[in-house]
Amino acid sequence: MSASDTTRVLFVCLGNICRSPLAEGVFRELVRDASLEDRYEVDSAGTGAWHVGEPADPRSRAVARKHGIVLDGRARQVSDEDFRTFHVIIAMDRENQENLERIRNGGRARLHLLREFDPDAGDDAEVPDPYYGGPGGFDQVFHMVHRSCLELLDALEAERK
Repeated sequence: MSASDTTRVLFVCLGNICRSPLAEGVFRELVRDASLEDRYEVDSAGTGAWHVGEPADPRSRAVARKHGIVLDGRARQVSDEDFRTFHVIIAMDRENQENLERIRNGGRARLHLLREFDPDAGDDAEVPDPYYGGPGGFDQVFHMVHRSCLELLDALEAERK
């Protein structure tokens, strides 16, 4: 990949209201802070359609806002086109990664788990779904996502060299 190319990154969870919009917002903010907006396009989606058109979960928006990040997108479902237009698709957990592999119908996108990039992941390569828990789970997920997105950005930048 040359330095002039735009890298398109898609973050994916189940419903696109908790983890993936948070990862999208965090990654977008890291890109902005590094003045790399001309190099990256960032989006998020869900493997399921339950929440299509809805804003991010209020708890995800709250934890993001606490860290100066605004989540203003609307949930959408992954499409066949995503596998052709995105370079990297990042799943939050193995179940969503398997769903992505199952529905994939060609395309160039590389699939990864987000926590493959987390230096603190150990053997646990999944971002847990905080939906059914309390606000503390959203804080925990934010920190996992932030660590992972920092390393993901570093890895993508290293590929550009």
